[in-house]
Amino acid sequence: MKFAVQSRGDQTSKELESKFKSYLSEFNLEYNEEEPDLVISIGGDGTLLEAFHSYVHRLDKTAFIGVHTGHLGFYADWVPEELEKLIIEIARTPFQVVEYPLLELTIRPADYDEEHCYLALNEVSVKTAEGSVVLDVEIKGEHFETFRGDGLCISTPSGSTAYNKALGGAIIHPSLEAFQITEMASINNRVFRTVGSPLILPKHHTAVMKPKSERNFLITIDHLTMTFNHVHSIQCRVSKEKVRFARFRPFPFWSRVHDSFISDESTEF
Repeated sequence: MKFAVQSRGDQTSKELESKFKSYLSEFNLEYNEEEPDLVISIGGDGTLLEAFHSYVHRLDKTAFIGVHTGHLGFYADWVPEELEKLIIEIARTPFQVVEYPLLELTIRPADYDEEHCYLALNEVSVKTAEGSVVLDVEIKGEHFETFRGDGLCISTPSGSTAYNKALGGAIIHPSLEAFQITEMASINNRVFRTVGSPLILPKHHTAVMKPKSERNFLITIDHLTMTFNHVHSIQCRVSKEKVRFARFRPFPFWSRVHDSFISDESTEF
C-alpha cells in the first residue's frame, strides 16, 4: 500500500510525521506523495481540509485518516498516544471505507468565459466586501427568493457542524446526501423578506444564486478564499463524487457531535 502524510507543521505534528514515515516503511509500505492509497493527516480538521484539496483530483483512489494534535477534531479521530496502535492497524488490517457527500460548486462568469468548478468538504460561503449581498435564489430552476444580507453559507452534512452550526443551521448526518443553505444576517422588513430558516436540499435538487447587481464576490471554499467579479451565477448541488475516510474502528457521527459540543464524558450511540 502507498501512503502519504500531511502535517500541520508544529513540532508535535512533525515528530509524528517522521515516526509514521519511518515505522510504516519498516512494514514495507511505500511512501508516495503522488499516488497514495491512504493520506494520514496530522494536526486538526484544517489540516485534513488541506489534505483533501491536495488530493481532490483522485478521490476515488485515495482515503483519508486524521490524527489530531490539538483540540478534538471532527475528522481527525486518533490521538498521538495511539500512534503504535494505528501504525499496526494500517500495516496489517485492510481498512473499511466510509464515504461522505461533497458539495459541487460551479461559478459562471457574466462574460461567458470559462466556468469555474470546485468541490467542498465542509462548506462554501458567498460574501462581498461592497455592502450587502443581493442574490436571486433559484431552486430546481424556479425562483425561490431574493436574498439580501451579509451572505449565504452552503454546507455539506459533515460540514454542518462547522460554520453552518455557528450560523444556526441544522446538524445533518453525513449518511444523508443533501446540502444546506443558511443565511448570514438577512435583511427582513416590510419591503424585503427571506424565508429566514436554513434550507436542506436533497441530492436531486440544484440551487442557483444570481447577483442582482455587479459585485466583487468573496467566495470561500472550505479554507480557501477567492475573489470573483462579473459573476452570472453560482450553482450548488450534491456532487457525484464522495470523500473516502479510512476506518479501523467505529466512531459514530453522533458520538463526534457529543464529544465536540456537549461534554468530555464518553457516551455510546
